[in-house]
Amino acid sequence: MPESVVRRYAGLFGIIASALIVVQVPLYFLYSGAPPDWNILTRSLIGITGCVFYILFFTGLRQLIHQVDVASDWISGVIQAAGLLWVAMVFVPQSMEAGAAISVDHDIDTTKEGPFAAAQYLMQGLISRLLMGLFLIALGIVVLRLRLLPKWVGRSALVLAAINLAFVPAIYSNDNPSNFYAVQGWGTTASMGMLWSLWTLAVSISILRSARRTPTLTTSPTRIASAAA
Repeated sequence: MPESVVRRYAGLFGIIASALIVVQVPLYFLYSGAPPDWNILTRSLIGITGCVFYILFFTGLRQLIHQVDVASDWISGVIQAAGLLWVAMVFVPQSMEAGAAISVDHDIDTTKEGPFAAAQYLMQGLISRLLMGLFLIALGIVVLRLRLLPKWVGRSALVLAAINLAFVPAIYSNDNPSNFYAVQGWGTTASMGMLWSLWTLAVSISILRSARRTPTLTTSPTRIASAAA
């Protein structure tokens, strides 16, 4: 597949995924108390659908890196693996929240109540922050080394990775989701989710725009150089 087509698809899927998460996050703040079931089910459906498109986005990134530099396959694999594992960390808590809303016969705040609430803490907090940090560091290094995207993508990825890792010690905090810096706090989870989705939206737009400036080649520059040698 030509590099320009890979960029087009990766950018498009990234835009769709990011837009869905941008829509999802505010739904967590519509109600000061326990939200109705429709709210929980709707935000879970939007989040899960968005993550399906993130799978396509992460796969597209790996293919793009492969086409630009075959020698970077290892780190591109790290990027894809970290992204896919992060998706899994989103799928499970979203399923738990929806399941709790369906199974309990009264309205509850599924972020802190219900049979599955405590099981979500590390998946939405510590584990997600570590996986996102790994993804961002690896992507930042690749972008700055290969110049396959603008420099701001690589630099901002490293900054965002540092912000994610700053929330790792929140595991020692309390479990009150109304607190910013808590294991399940709105800063650790919702705010980071919004920041992430806005960043990936900007990056996806940049990838999509770069497709217009990329020659339609079916062979990567690395392979061309090897053949010429």
